[in-house]
Amino acid sequence: MVRLGLTGGIGSGKSTIATLFEQHGAILIDADAISRQVTAAGGKAIKPIADSLGTQFITSDGALDRTLMRQASFADKAVRAKLEAIIHPLVGEESARLASEAVRTNAQCVVFDIPLLVESRTWRQRVDQVLVVDCVAEVQIQRVMARNGVTRDDVMKIIASQATRLARLRAADLVIFNAGPSLEQIALEVQQIAQRFGL
Repeated sequence: MVRLGLTGGIGSGKSTIATLFEQHGAILIDADAISRQVTAAGGKAIKPIADSLGTQFITSDGALDRTLMRQASFADKAVRAKLEAIIHPLVGEESARLASEAVRTNAQCVVFDIPLLVESRTWRQRVDQVLVVDCVAEVQIQRVMARNGVTRDDVMKIIASQATRLARLRAADLVIFNAGPSLEQIALEVQQIAQRFGL
């Protein structure tokens, strides 16, 4: 089984490419989806977040207040570090469980969609190859502003908090440039990579 790490900056188009791999039969393990799951009402991260960072970060229905936490974590690196220390191990555990399930079903390829793969000290060792979805900052900014209804300044802060484009490219075994080619061209590139992994 091939373990492919998929990463890229915010707004680079990782989700589109992850979906294309799924269409070719890959098993997708989405770190962001798991993160949302553990920070939803009743999620495993809620009590540790409340204990470590304060109940003001938990909404009245018992979920993480994402807007408040995003503001606090950008303003204070210590807050972000505490949050990551809670969430990242939980994401790692659930990812490992899902990967074990994929092994039992004789899956050919598991795609781990990990936005912070390059920033992580552990994820690189868990995957066989890294596929970077490359994009230029201006395209990322426009996509995220349109998708999330946030300001340009907010998007630039997120980009600044992530690994640089150069750092991601240096970590890459494979690269798909997703700031200009048509969806048909992107789909063809994914198909060619998928075939190399037996899909």
